[in-house]
Amino acid sequence: MVAHPHSHLFYQSRRRKPMLDEARGIYMWDIDGKRYIDGSSGAMVCNIGHSNENVLAAMRLQMEKATFGYRLHFETEASERLATKTAALMPDGLNRIFFVSGGSEAVESAIKLARQYAVATGQGGRWKVISRAPSYHGATLGALALTGYAPLTAPFEPMMREMPKVPAPRAYLDGLDPDDPATGHHYADMLERAILEEGPETVLAFIVEPIGGASTGALVPPAGYMERVQEICRRYDVLLILDEVMTGAGRTGRFLAGEHWESEPDIVVLSKGFAAGYVPLGAMAAHDRLVEPVLDAGGFQHGYTYAGNPLACAAGLAVIEEIERQGLVENAERTGRTLKARLEDLMQRYPIIGDVRGLGLLTAFEFVSDRRTMAPLPRQLAAFDRFVTIAYDNGLIVYSRRSRNGVEGDHILVCPPLIVSEPQIEEIVELLDRSLRQFNDEIQPALTQTS
Repeated sequence: MVAHPHSHLFYQSRRRKPMLDEARGIYMWDIDGKRYIDGSSGAMVCNIGHSNENVLAAMRLQMEKATFGYRLHFETEASERLATKTAALMPDGLNRIFFVSGGSEAVESAIKLARQYAVATGQGGRWKVISRAPSYHGATLGALALTGYAPLTAPFEPMMREMPKVPAPRAYLDGLDPDDPATGHHYADMLERAILEEGPETVLAFIVEPIGGASTGALVPPAGYMERVQEICRRYDVLLILDEVMTGAGRTGRFLAGEHWESEPDIVVLSKGFAAGYVPLGAMAAHDRLVEPVLDAGGFQHGYTYAGNPLACAAGLAVIEEIERQGLVENAERTGRTLKARLEDLMQRYPIIGDVRGLGLLTAFEFVSDRRTMAPLPRQLAAFDRFVTIAYDNGLIVYSRRSRNGVEGDHILVCPPLIVSEPQIEEIVELLDRSLRQFNDEIQPALTQTS
């Protein structure tokens, strides 16, 4: 129980949390002095940790010059420098950058650019954007139409035009070998079938998280999947959009997760770790061949008030410079291997963990009631919520969702900031162990009753 005065804020529920006092590095403190480890980087956002002095200094410097300059009135040095830096980090040809304030805006921008490109090039019949189920691509209606996560989409179905979906490549649930390229081809070929069923002349794009985010819990695609997806998109002139909102900015041990498979997308969307929580910021990076026809046809009919905000861009550039200066992409790869190995050790000790997955510092484990059948825990246990609460009480912040269309299949994401050290990984695992022990003892009577 938290003794707070009445609040005028409301978000998902009536549940209250302690008042935050300060945050530094991977640690956060409430006003009573209790310390928490930020084991999920907020919502997989705070990639460089909290209160980085170099980023704060860059923000102060920009604040002393200008905090706002509307993009139709001025160009700004901060936005130009960040655009140049971002383009240099993208795959070949993705030289055009459009700044936004968050992931949902980035996805909306991507599908609008894709559509305007089709219209500008005489392909007006193309409008369908295929995505996966489960998936999450944002909370605005356009992005939500691409999302495959029933609790979030069901209330709004009458208000949006739902887009086609293909199954996410959950080999661990289907009993298939994720290291066999035939498995990857099996799932990727579902995309080709969907394109043919919808009519290739109507399909505009395929949007995919290279490594699954909250909806599938750090799902790494099976061997051969991403390569085959790209091949299929090229075959049917379908644009490939990589949603790197969660995976980008070094989280998986590469600046972009698509680099693990040498992906060559047409559009990339970024946010979260791109500015690491210091300011609201995201970006769409698009190939020249998409942008030029749109500009020639009268311009990109889309925009946001805060697109290219100089303060946000100054912070974003400083964040990227810190990622490079500290070698955080490499640290994510190195410490991520340790974290995943420790999670696998926990799996050996707790039969309720049925799968451990992820790359770099985007990792997760999924609860099951039977590891042999991969049957989920009874949904009434609300394990995804209960475990997070136990861990929070123990001073560890983790993130959770349900991997089976949002209704069951509880998984826990463990994604600390990229600055995390090996000793801090051990500290996180110790708190996970303590929390798992409490959670396991709590649910065993219910599992015994249902077995």
